[in-house]
Amino acid sequence: MAARQLLRAAPGRRGYSGAGAAEFLHRSIVPTMHYQKSLPRLPVPKLEDTIKRYLNAQKPLLNDDQFRKTEELAHDFEKGIGRELHEQLVAQDNQNKHTSYITGPWFDMYLKAREPILLNFNPFMSFKPDPKPEYNDQLIRATNMTVSAIRFMKTFRAGYLEPEVFHLNPEKSDTKLFKKIIRFVPSSISWFGAYMVNAYPLDMSQYFRLFNSTRIPKLSKDELYTDEKARHLLVLRNGNFYVFDVIDRDGNMLKPSEIQAHLKYILSDNSPAPAFPLGYLTSENRNTWAALRKNLLDNGNAEALQKVDSAMFCLTLDDFPIKDLVHLSHTMLHGDGANRWYDKSFSLIIAKDGTAGINFEHSWGDGVAVLRFQNEIFKDSTTTPAISPQSQPASVDSSRAVQKLDFKLNDALKAGITKAKETFDATVKSLSLNMIQFQEGGKELLKQKKVSPDAVAQLAFQMAFLRQYDQTVATYESCSTAAFKHGRTETIRPASVHTKKCSEAFVKGLSNHSTGELQNLIMECSKYHGRLTKEAAMGQGFDRHLFSLRYLASSKGLPLPEFYQDQAYARLNHNIISTSTLVSPAVQLGGFGPVVADGFGVGYQVQDDWIGCNVSSYPARNGKEYLQCIHKSLEDIFNVLKGKKIGS
Repeated sequence: MAARQLLRAAPGRRGYSGAGAAEFLHRSIVPTMHYQKSLPRLPVPKLEDTIKRYLNAQKPLLNDDQFRKTEELAHDFEKGIGRELHEQLVAQDNQNKHTSYITGPWFDMYLKAREPILLNFNPFMSFKPDPKPEYNDQLIRATNMTVSAIRFMKTFRAGYLEPEVFHLNPEKSDTKLFKKIIRFVPSSISWFGAYMVNAYPLDMSQYFRLFNSTRIPKLSKDELYTDEKARHLLVLRNGNFYVFDVIDRDGNMLKPSEIQAHLKYILSDNSPAPAFPLGYLTSENRNTWAALRKNLLDNGNAEALQKVDSAMFCLTLDDFPIKDLVHLSHTMLHGDGANRWYDKSFSLIIAKDGTAGINFEHSWGDGVAVLRFQNEIFKDSTTTPAISPQSQPASVDSSRAVQKLDFKLNDALKAGITKAKETFDATVKSLSLNMIQFQEGGKELLKQKKVSPDAVAQLAFQMAFLRQYDQTVATYESCSTAAFKHGRTETIRPASVHTKKCSEAFVKGLSNHSTGELQNLIMECSKYHGRLTKEAAMGQGFDRHLFSLRYLASSKGLPLPEFYQDQAYARLNHNIISTSTLVSPAVQLGGFGPVVADGFGVGYQVQDDWIGCNVSSYPARNGKEYLQCIHKSLEDIFNVLKGKKIGS
């Protein structure tokens, strides 16, 4: 919901004589965190609703006998141990009104996961090019984006960043008059004031982790670390690590011409790539990396690691241009492993030709916060860039200001890096990324036909999988619950009895259905998907509730309830088709790895007159063929909606 907003901000005037307008993106009339206190709490759904929704999601995946068994286990759970756990969860939630019931379990889920964060968790979103071609020079774009990122950070920390609000009626709520009134409403009730004019403020509790933050590997459970006092930037180039201060002692930003000078110095440094690049370690199994990190600390690297961990963010400069969109996806999703540090809250990656993207660690936050950051810095760096192609770098001694970090490695660390590189190379080699752009229509036509664009994209994914593998499988679509205090995400389950029936009609039974009947089947899917989406966004899905009940049982040392031992439960949570969508004026495309070895990772966007899909897969699945099937499905759906008769 929020991810589809176009964010507006009035940029401050330039003039880098120290503090002032240039230090901030804008100065919001309403303080950034004005609504945070009064945000509604994420509801714990009723147990009977959760069980009903769970069984609806299981129905298309099971035969009659399997479904009967699952239904029996679900009703036993609802009447027995599930009821007890639910009541305990509700009581616990009532005692913790400052947060949401999902916050603790969700952080634990991420931080206790031991598999590598690379490909399994970290997604990417790439920026569109700067509309002025001469500004896509690597040094110019790196300087401008770095300055805009620092300005975003300073604007946020000063409380000047516009609060994140989803406006259903912007003519009423996204106005100067409304903002002038609402800022005087006490923050304990301000949310209700916005709600009265159909505006929904969103949770911004994740934003502070954007900067000066990292995920630190520890045995059995990682930690999130933030040091807001640190004033330096981390820059990676050619596997080497550099740091320099971008904020002075008074809290003012360095002049853009000085940042440009330091980045130019790093880009012209011809130090060889390290024989044992440390970055590979962040792509390792978390326990392996935790043990190696301890070794690094014991071997005299504490100060250098502290610099990495506390840096404002990681700016990664690659020494090659981007060849095409597939190469772009590979570069931003994983890169070469040597010139990356996957543990930072985010890395801003800029290729030789100025192509830019963000790769982010997922435990601290979700797409809504990162997307807002991307929208703001894209807008700021392209509409009011800090430097131009004519700008000269400042005459400063960068060799003194820039520190190249040196790591002391013993044989065990060298062996650890070598092994991490081998694992990285093998994993990345097995990953396929493919994409299509369906050019025969998009959001405009679908809205004209009164069907949900997202429902049509999801129906196409179901239809394509049925065509390719003759199966309906567990499917995951991410939905933000940022409309609630400390909300994270909820799952939409797009595979339904409706999509199954519709897909079978298109793939197997075309001759038995008229165009009108096929149109009705599409409408049914759209209606049902709309309901699921609304439920998920309102905190009324079933996945997070069942996850929290299971987490509660385990934290109390109870044996795993039989309900969770059902093979059908495991199958539903083995998400073969994992999907996520975004549309933004700043983002060219996004993507992520499959969440299971035999799965697809589907990043997609439905634009006004085209639909784009970026699909990742491992050798167990054929991503290219899947995309051809998606294209065929979209073609068929659009033709039917246009009233054309289609052949099989």
